Amino acid sequence: MSASTNPILFLGSTGYLGGSILARLLVHPRVQEFDITALVRSPEKASVLQSKFGVKTVIGSNADLDKLENLSAQSYIVFSCADSDDLDAIKAIFRGLKKRKASTGKTPLLIHTSGTAYLNDDARGLHTTEVIYDDTNVEQIQNLPPTAFHRNVDLAIEEADAEGFLKSYNVTPSTIWGAPSTPLVDAGIQNTGSIQIPYLIKAGLGRGQGGMVGKGVPQWANVNIDDVADLYIVILNALLTNPDSVGHGREGYYFGENGEHTWYELCKEISKALYELGRGKSPEPTAFTTDELVKYFGSEMFGYFFGTNSRCRANRGRALGWKPTRTTADMLASIKAEVERVIAKSG
Repeated sequence: MSASTNPILFLGSTGYLGGSILARLLVHPRVQEFDITALVRSPEKASVLQSKFGVKTVIGSNADLDKLENLSAQSYIVFSCADSDDLDAIKAIFRGLKKRKASTGKTPLLIHTSGTAYLNDDARGLHTTEVIYDDTNVEQIQNLPPTAFHRNVDLAIEEADAEGFLKSYNVTPSTIWGAPSTPLVDAGIQNTGSIQIPYLIKAGLGRGQGGMVGKGVPQWANVNIDDVADLYIVILNALLTNPDSVGHGREGYYFGENGEHTWYELCKEISKALYELGRGKSPEPTAFTTDELVKYFGSEMFGYFFGTNSRCRANRGRALGWKPTRTTADMLASIKAEVERVIAKSG
């Protein structure tokens, strides 16, 4: 791609979410204005990205702080889709973007990926909550404890935005579901698996029956992989055409949500699929024991994550024109195919 007015640094370009976003950038109507550079761990994937898709690549990872700083200093827009919790990496990006602002006088943009885990409570599968977070309610988000998931990085980004050397847009997906279908997938370089649902499927396979934390009563929001990838493009389009309309910093949180489910509903579909595929002894899920939480999730406390509430409404993105179409019913209907994919991958 030729030099442009919009040099972009993309982190997480071959990931489940990042690859889906990058694929949209590559067919964007204004793609000729972009000059995309991706930081990629795998030399083999980097080669494909460069030769097949015309993306400039640099071999490295978020641990290469000097590379991150230097690449950020050359970028007007940074898409941070690799790690929601890497504070050192974010600080390296800050250093680079501060240099960019000083050298050009133009405020660079950081589009960062967080997650609604910072809305979690400690329900342990036993109760729902009436607390529903609205991404247009600034004080509601500001009242979250700084010790919540992802908040150390999110708060650092807010502070950088307030200093004025960057503008930040914090995209915060809920449970992402679905199988991406992109040219990067076809080329064999994009991760096709999400996180939460496969965790539960693998646990169900291990115990021979779908499992849940407690009674599975708590609720989580959800969003399809294609819908949430579209959200990033909606934000980008608004930034390119009407930047003053796009909230940033403290007013720059964009939830990814199009419905919600209970853990029981999700785990029921997993258990039913396992049963129908001959890999489970009952179509009904049962509660994980403490030993199973440790066995399948690494620790009892991390296991309790799958029994939390995380309820939210994505009003800020919708106000910009985001129109997600896949519903909770679609998510639940997709579970059997997801179980089949996990089984195929695990052999």
